[in-house]
Amino acid sequence: MTHVDQALELFAQKYHCSQAVLAAFAEELGITREQALKLGGCFGGGMCKGEVCGACTGALMALGLKYGQCEIGDTESKAKTNEVTVKFLESFRGENGSYMCRELLGCDLSTPEGKAHAAEHNLFTEFCPKMVASAVRIAEQLLDE
Repeated sequence: MTHVDQALELFAQKYHCSQAVLAAFAEELGITREQALKLGGCFGGGMCKGEVCGACTGALMALGLKYGQCEIGDTESKAKTNEVTVKFLESFRGENGSYMCRELLGCDLSTPEGKAHAAEHNLFTEFCPKMVASAVRIAEQLLDE
């Protein structure tokens, strides 16, 4: 099963986009699926505030697991992490028009009206899976560098 398939399956099971994306890469990046699901749990829907798309934050967490700085003075890892973060966000915006949840969805999930709009227009079942797949594909490319 591909990373995209894994992420879409988890998202269809009602996990947040952030959880689905991170969990698709978890085992190969040294954490369990359960840990990934817990780590990604607070980032769906742009942190429930319509901010950065949760699929993006899930992907960025995966990239951080591979490239992130974990030792004092390791400026090379810090620079690499910053580089892949910018590349990821630019690629995602280029593919999807934005990386901000409220801009992508055309509504603000932090409001009852925004949640109703998203549900009414089937955004979580028809639009968001495309964002999950996009984030996974872009992250895969950057993880393979």
